Amino acid sequence: MTFHIGAKPGEIAETVLLPGDPYRARWAAQKYLENPVLVNEVRGMLGYTGTWRGHRVTIHGSGMGMPSLSIYANELMKDYGAQTLIRIGSAGALQHHVKVRDVVLAQAASSLGNPSRSIFRELNFAPVADFGLLAAANVAAQKIGVPVHVGGIYSSDTFYDERPDLSEQLQRHGTLCVEMEAAELYHLAARYGRRALAVLTISDHILTHEALPADQRETSFGAMVEVALEAAFA
Repeated sequence: MTFHIGAKPGEIAETVLLPGDPYRARWAAQKYLENPVLVNEVRGMLGYTGTWRGHRVTIHGSGMGMPSLSIYANELMKDYGAQTLIRIGSAGALQHHVKVRDVVLAQAASSLGNPSRSIFRELNFAPVADFGLLAAANVAAQKIGVPVHVGGIYSSDTFYDERPDLSEQLQRHGTLCVEMEAAELYHLAARYGRRALAVLTISDHILTHEALPADQRETSFGAMVEVALEAAFA
């Protein structure tokens, strides 16, 4: 057990999917895993371990924002030996060709600041995804027929952003979408020598203001989970 994860030794799989919402972790575990077992509920952050096609998988909530994800990812890697960590979450599109319901695979994640920034001081470290996972996820997305985009994203530390000038520059430089966790996950994976990837579903569009209706989110998010699982065990 750790401060934030109540799982016993051996109850966390080496492959962990990380949705921000703990209830989405429960939904994904019940839908995609065989015999999912609740292994953590400390502070309401749910984690389940089961199997997918014979492979052990843990699906564990990470909370919103990089500070929250940093806590869980640190403990999962350092204390429970997680080797492959894939963020599955929603994002807002920043480019016109990226549509609501599309999947984005984050090749790199820019940020203004994150919990790891103090380690590097003046260095702007560039956190990137594991290439093997990235390539496998791209193949998996095309296999199931979901529109997929690969490229840079922006991990914001604020949800209600009031920096239209920054959004304009991100769009100008080809940033595909904005979310709130991937940059810190990539920093930690590099630090611990683990594999990491963010597989994101576009739930809303920053430019057009289109948003995915609540009753259609489950189907669209399902494709993201399938892509993540296929990539983890390719």
